[in-house]
Amino acid sequence: MSQIMPYVLALPRYLKRHLLLVLLLCAGLHMGHTQQNVRDSLMQELHTLTTKSDFHPRDTVYIDLLNKLGSQLRFYKTDSLYLLAKKALKHSRSAGYQLGESRALLNMGSYFSDKGDNNQAITNYKEALVIAQEINHPTLILRIRNNLAGEYSYKGDYAEALNGYLEGIDLAAKHEDKLMLSIMNENIANLYASQKDYDQALDFYSKVKKLNAELGNKISMAESMSNVASIYADMGKLDYAMFNVNQSIGIFEKHRIMDWLAYAYEIKGKTYLKEGKYKWALYWYNQGELLHKKLQDDRGKIDLLNGMAEAYLGLKKDTVSQRHALEAFTISQRIQSMEGTQKCAKTLYRIHKNKSDYATALSYHELYQKLSDTLSRNENQKSLTMLKTKLKHDKQQEALILENEKALAKQKNYVYAAVVILIIFLIITILVRRGEKIQKKLNVELQAQTDTLEKREEELKEINETKTLLFSIIGHDLRGPIGALQGLLQLFRDGEVKKEEFLQFIPKLRTDVDHISFTLNNLLSWGQTQMNGAITKPSVVALEAIVLDNINLLSEIAENKSIKLISKLSENTLTWSDVNQIDIVIRNLISNALKFTPENGMVTIEALEKNDLWQVSIRDTGVGMDKITQEKLFKKNTNHTTYGTNDEKGTGLGLSLCKDMVENNNGRIWVESTLRKGSCFYFTLPKAEKKYQKTA
Repeated sequence: MSQIMPYVLALPRYLKRHLLLVLLLCAGLHMGHTQQNVRDSLMQELHTLTTKSDFHPRDTVYIDLLNKLGSQLRFYKTDSLYLLAKKALKHSRSAGYQLGESRALLNMGSYFSDKGDNNQAITNYKEALVIAQEINHPTLILRIRNNLAGEYSYKGDYAEALNGYLEGIDLAAKHEDKLMLSIMNENIANLYASQKDYDQALDFYSKVKKLNAELGNKISMAESMSNVASIYADMGKLDYAMFNVNQSIGIFEKHRIMDWLAYAYEIKGKTYLKEGKYKWALYWYNQGELLHKKLQDDRGKIDLLNGMAEAYLGLKKDTVSQRHALEAFTISQRIQSMEGTQKCAKTLYRIHKNKSDYATALSYHELYQKLSDTLSRNENQKSLTMLKTKLKHDKQQEALILENEKALAKQKNYVYAAVVILIIFLIITILVRRGEKIQKKLNVELQAQTDTLEKREEELKEINETKTLLFSIIGHDLRGPIGALQGLLQLFRDGEVKKEEFLQFIPKLRTDVDHISFTLNNLLSWGQTQMNGAITKPSVVALEAIVLDNINLLSEIAENKSIKLISKLSENTLTWSDVNQIDIVIRNLISNALKFTPENGMVTIEALEKNDLWQVSIRDTGVGMDKITQEKLFKKNTNHTTYGTNDEKGTGLGLSLCKDMVENNNGRIWVESTLRKGSCFYFTLPKAEKKYQKTA
């Protein structure tokens, strides 16, 4: 079964050994209680304790109840397990209660284990083990060692797992803890079962059976029978599998042990599946699925859902089969279960092949083959490592027996064995590290290439937008006035317009030519910044001089609309910027202000000194703008424009050009405006440093 239970953690299969027994013993309750009874009893005790007038959260009884309730909620409310463990850890440390701290860390490790975070789980288990060893608590040490060994097996480090179980067996034997002896021997059996070494696994289960008989606990026996049934089903001994699982189901139903009952139903469904009895298989799988709705056990659902998918496939219900297989596949990937992903990939390959979706079928088959090859290689390596580790442990035990007779010889053997093992592990570590570095390098290169492609795609998109905008402006804002001028000259040349009439158009022609010149200048400047990138050459610039030049340049436009054009800039308003670019910025902003200011209005230019920059403002008493218009003004590659108070037409490029040039000079630009009251455009420029001012 693809799940692990507290205090019994081992492989991704068969791993629910003695959960209820351990939890009930930890909760101080007898075996007549059901799991729900235990939870209800613990919550009642907590409520009674916390409502007392002298209650304090550092009370060790309260901390113990938090830890026990968290353990009980593991497969029912996983978030509650984490919150209760976190609270118990906080109060234990505040109270200096090391036993409570160790148990809380054990529960937190179990939470992260169920989430697939092996490294964090191992970290929590190790911290818990250090504290348990400091206070010399054998029972707690055994539980933590068992969980820690199980987490190493999840991580694929079977050598560390086997070594942990063997050391745990020695410690359990020393303290005559038959329960933990049974649990750890069963977990070693499961290690061998995962390697398909069923004979070796059954040898260990024979030891477990004897220990369970000595314990005299039916639930403990039923748990082991469920695991043995799963092994027999994998071996093809279906009669043995069915006998054992039926025995265990009767006990679990009687005592209402729902998590174990869900597992037993899944094993019974698997047995029928291997017999080809798909309808019966689905019946028992469905029974397990109903129970899982009340559980939070992702590992347990993988084999259940994939088994249902295989059964539906056998009944030629491919659509339903695909839904279950995909759900199992998603869970396997989320908790990083390689074996679960491999099984689901095989099922999905068969489904898509039946549907003649050969492309998808091929992708799943390639994934299945890749994982099969990886697991095959890993299993060969794991089998060898497990054998070496077991031999090492046996040699250590033999050496301890003969220690008094051949102390010196044994010490030499230890040294040689340790050196050989160290060399082997060093070689393996070097190979793994090398592979990780190569993979990391390839990933970095791939990411770099992806980033480059995305950047080029974005640049191409911007160039296309720029090209489209340029042609739009050229076609609309330049071709119109030039066409009008060309038409008027044609009429004059053909004699259809007399000289006196032609002379009347001279002011209009001058305005059009000025508009064309201004537009063309902006267009060329903007096009250069967008397509080739404008080169900014900063120097000391006197802003008041640029403002006065532009006032003189635009004074005729101001006079035609009776607008007062006022500069309030003082002398020595010096900035460190590109003179040509700032000249274009000021000219565009003043021109815009004149365009949107009605007759008898006012345009004022000021500069305010702020620390290391100048804040320049160009304020008008014009028509103003609403918020929507303000938001569109400075957007890149937009051509937002409106007509002035005298129907003046602009390209819409001016403000975009101003934004680029201000930012090129390490400044920023923004606007404040109110409808029918006017607008004020602000921009900042860095001040010229004193050494440059003196030079200027």
